[in-house]
Amino acid sequence: MTEMMRAVEITRPGGPEVLQLTQRPVPQPGHGQVVIRVAYAGVNRPDALQRAGAYDPPPGASDLPGLECSGEVVAVGPGAEDVAVGDKVCALLPGGGYADYVVTPAAHCLPVPQGMSMREAACLPETFFTVWSNVFTRGGLKAGERFLVHGGSSGIGTTAIQLAHAFGARVFATAGSDDKCRACLDLGAERAINYRDEDFVKVMRAEGGADLILDMVGGDYIPRNVKALAEDGRLVQIAFLQGPVVELNFALMMVKRLTLTGSTLRPQSDLAKADIARDLREAVWPLLDAGRVAPVMDSEFDLSEAAAAHARMESSGHIGKIVLKVA
Repeated sequence: MTEMMRAVEITRPGGPEVLQLTQRPVPQPGHGQVVIRVAYAGVNRPDALQRAGAYDPPPGASDLPGLECSGEVVAVGPGAEDVAVGDKVCALLPGGGYADYVVTPAAHCLPVPQGMSMREAACLPETFFTVWSNVFTRGGLKAGERFLVHGGSSGIGTTAIQLAHAFGARVFATAGSDDKCRACLDLGAERAINYRDEDFVKVMRAEGGADLILDMVGGDYIPRNVKALAEDGRLVQIAFLQGPVVELNFALMMVKRLTLTGSTLRPQSDLAKADIARDLREAVWPLLDAGRVAPVMDSEFDLSEAAAAHARMESSGHIGKIVLKVA
């Protein structure tokens, strides 16, 4: 390895233009960690929040953006298990993915699925860790249940639709255009709701209500979600694109025996993330190896074009995942 590497840093809080290419020292692995030579890095909403100054890295994490990558393991720290130099992996990162090299716990690495390109593999960790832990572990989705995912054409949405469908749930999705709705249907949703034309509350209540809703919109969607849930339904909140503050009548929660919950992934402990990685390897990686589930790809930008990648994401015109080509 060289001593210095290219990296994209956040020069100050602001818009995409504050992302600038710079030189940084190559990170070294600590106990239980590995260093990955990055091939591709995924671009995600939390990266934009961090860039805007609204989502600080956890203690000890790199200040560079980038929460997932694919690449080759080039160094292994003491105590790192089940990963060796030369392994091709994709990995969940505490930060630092927008760079030639990144350090992460070995337990957060997963093998690149059979037949999958590095470009696709870079898009797996952030969305699959998030969807598995929120839809299946926290949300308890079961076969035959009615599952509604908002933002169905996003990276999270396209992953949630495919996994819920693969595990036998009835999948409904909201999206903001006819093209995005068609993409949701192609991935396994039985009904795609264009929120500009239809009220998802009416659609879901006509179906008997949603057993589980995965929401990243927040704002006035929260009371509408409560109305759209079936008795004993669950609402899992993972982001607040329209804001976290809302007036809510909690009487419906009591009458319908609802569960309102949520989580964020990045601040969780290394052990908790390792547990999610283990579950994914056992339950989901066989689906990826068999080609039954795959990331939906939107666009690719060079590492030096990180600002353009962020502008593409924040335009909300994308369907699926955006990646940075690093190697």
